[in-house]
Amino acid sequence: MSDPTTGEGSAAPRPGDGTRAVRAGLPEPAKYEPTLPGPVFAAHFHLPGDPTGPYTYGRDENPTWTLLEQAIGELEAPEQDGVETLVFASGMAAVSAVLFSQLGAGDVAVLPDDGYQALPLARAQLETYGIEVRTAPTGGDAQLDVLDGAKLLWIETPSNPGLDVCDIRRLAEEAHARGALVAVDNTLATPLGQRPLELGADFAVASGTKQLTGHGDVLLGYVTGRDATAMAAVRRWRKITGAIPGPMEAWLAHRSIATLQLRVDRQNATALTLARALRERSEVTGLRYPGLPDDPSYAVASRQMRRFGCVVSFTLPTRARAERFLDALRLVDGATSFGGVRSTAERRGRWGGDAVPEGFIRFSVGAEDADDLVADVLHALDTSAD
Repeated sequence: MSDPTTGEGSAAPRPGDGTRAVRAGLPEPAKYEPTLPGPVFAAHFHLPGDPTGPYTYGRDENPTWTLLEQAIGELEAPEQDGVETLVFASGMAAVSAVLFSQLGAGDVAVLPDDGYQALPLARAQLETYGIEVRTAPTGGDAQLDVLDGAKLLWIETPSNPGLDVCDIRRLAEEAHARGALVAVDNTLATPLGQRPLELGADFAVASGTKQLTGHGDVLLGYVTGRDATAMAAVRRWRKITGAIPGPMEAWLAHRSIATLQLRVDRQNATALTLARALRERSEVTGLRYPGLPDDPSYAVASRQMRRFGCVVSFTLPTRARAERFLDALRLVDGATSFGGVRSTAERRGRWGGDAVPEGFIRFSVGAEDADDLVADVLHALDTSAD
């Protein structure tokens, strides 16, 4: 029996998300050394004799990456052994590394047909290599219907920009039973919103450009995986393509992770407040936010997500109304990214690559005061009316 005053004989308490984010990837304290060492700028390292050390050439490894990779791994897969993280120059570099390192001619991949806008480009490239690509919607776990014979199942949940959610655990179990690996794009949820590896996925992949770094000033991607052989292939792909982050970007990303829990909690809470306010507006249709109890994805999201994200999507009656609404916003930047501390919004149909109505708005909630942001949105809706 343990002593409650000393904790002797009991397991150490697991740190909370804020504690974990603040401490993630930091080296052991050393007298007169910085808590987080600065970026290491090096194309090569001193390497006399046989190359037995960890750092040989700047395309392969960098001490700044190492600390960042440790930090992300501690968030994506805490208390899991044998998990590896690799960082990349961008989210699409990370996506491509998984797809093209795991698939070859004659293989079958299953992708969502409502995922990130660049996925169709990846699909076209896969098909030129003789890889069969099947697609299905995210909602309703529809990818189950096309899994037979697949080598890789790619999941994006919540989907971008439609915010549909699928059951990761169910899809992973079915995919593994049929011999397929499972990768989950965890960009919108972040590791504080859901942990795909705990739900059975083989890879968690994300664009660190978005909420992970959260300031709109870093391009970054990462892959976290549990299978050593599969991750070795991902590492080899990174080496072949040279799709590596710069040391400054990696250092900025690691620095930013310290505030991840603070930003995520603030942005998620405000996103729910905004979604509730939008629900009361008659001109708003197709409102989606997984944290709303009446959202079609709420039941699944509430089982597997610990936080519901900072993105809200909705549709205004016409393209013109949507553009007037965006022009009337004062606290929201017109931009195509999401997850930053400054709110952003766009009429997603302007790109032409998403199957969304002309008046569809993807709104990324920042860290502004909730009352100020909601007031700005409601004012913009009022002033943009015909």
